[in-house]
Amino acid sequence: MCFELSDKGVFLAELPKVIETKMKKQGYHFIGRHSAVKICEYTANGLRGETLCYKYSFYGIKSWQCIQGTPAIGCDIACKFCWRLIPEEIGVKWNELNAVSEWDDPKDIVDGMIMEQKRIVSGFKATADTPLKLKRWEEANDPKHVAISLTGEPTFYPKLKALISEFHKRGISTFLVTNGTLPEAIEKLDPLPTQIYISLQAPDEKSYIQITRPKIPDTWKRFLKSLSLLKDIKTRTVLRMTLIKGLNMHNPEGYAELIRMAQPNYVEVKGFSYVGGARGEDRGLSLTSMPNHDEIKAFAHKLSELAGYIETAEHKPSRIELLSRDEQSAKSRIIDFSKIH
Repeated sequence: MCFELSDKGVFLAELPKVIETKMKKQGYHFIGRHSAVKICEYTANGLRGETLCYKYSFYGIKSWQCIQGTPAIGCDIACKFCWRLIPEEIGVKWNELNAVSEWDDPKDIVDGMIMEQKRIVSGFKATADTPLKLKRWEEANDPKHVAISLTGEPTFYPKLKALISEFHKRGISTFLVTNGTLPEAIEKLDPLPTQIYISLQAPDEKSYIQITRPKIPDTWKRFLKSLSLLKDIKTRTVLRMTLIKGLNMHNPEGYAELIRMAQPNYVEVKGFSYVGGARGEDRGLSLTSMPNHDEIKAFAHKLSELAGYIETAEHKPSRIELLSRDEQSAKSRIIDFSKIH
């Protein structure tokens, strides 16, 4: 299969109606041809005055001012632990890698994401019955952060550079999450996002193929290339791990080797959640696949010893541990929003 990133992109022809219907029922709000937003549990919690996201604890991101969105709904891998709907699992033959002739304008996508986010949070005004909740609702209508990580693979979008620039022009910080299968897209990023994540799904090629079920050739090789790029990227860098008992919670030495290759500022060691598409029978997962926080903490401690990283913070509600590359990264983890432009 020929797989190249071009001005035409590498994406879907048209979203099948059955998938669109199911995604709308799951709370997705579509924007244009290929983008979407969805409210995060912690955004809703923030508006209710409840527990906030780990990104608030780790990096100072106000959960109630955070957009969760993507400029590309399709994906080139089908991770067993992913919460998204995978077409083949509902009997839909849909080639997510078909190229389209025209992509939506970045400004239109940003306008649409902000508009839909305001539409989503509008209903929370009725329950803003304290000064704190009302203040957060008012701030939620002026989002200051976007997590480009909702579903699909955002680096499919060939105008990603301009999209990031458009967010930054509005004083909105950007966390870009990629699966690392398009290193050529990562190399072209300019401006860079506020923080870039690469998902670290497995410690070795055999486990990686089993877990990600790739749709393109040479995926592991592409992934390693992306990891090798990370150490030289001049922005905040993160490896994000989702650990599943009985599937990828093994070989810490292999993970440590990959961490040393990438040398990210941070490693997020997170426990799998049995939600959404991950509950499908074909995935082979269950509630027992979810490690508890103590198990995550123990695994993160082992990684810190092997990779030479510092145990920095934890967020028990999310079952996640933060490791930092050095003291400087640990001390500077809170985002300076005055530098977002």
